[in-house]
Amino acid sequence: MIAYIDPSVATYAVQALAGIAIAGGAVLSVKLRKARKKAAEKLNIHTDGKKEVEDEVKEF
Repeated sequence: MIAYIDPSVATYAVQALAGIAIAGGAVLSVKLRKARKKAAEKLNIHTDGKKEVEDEVKEF
């Protein structure tokens, strides 16, 4: 038995799956960033320690 799948239903299904994948990736990215920040705080790792900071620009 072969089932007929309407092209509009297939397109909707692909869009739904893509939306779920994109939303899941965004949530995972935010959670990973928060976990890294918490781990850095617990391990007392400063991410700004190796950055070069320029002096303030003063206008005359």
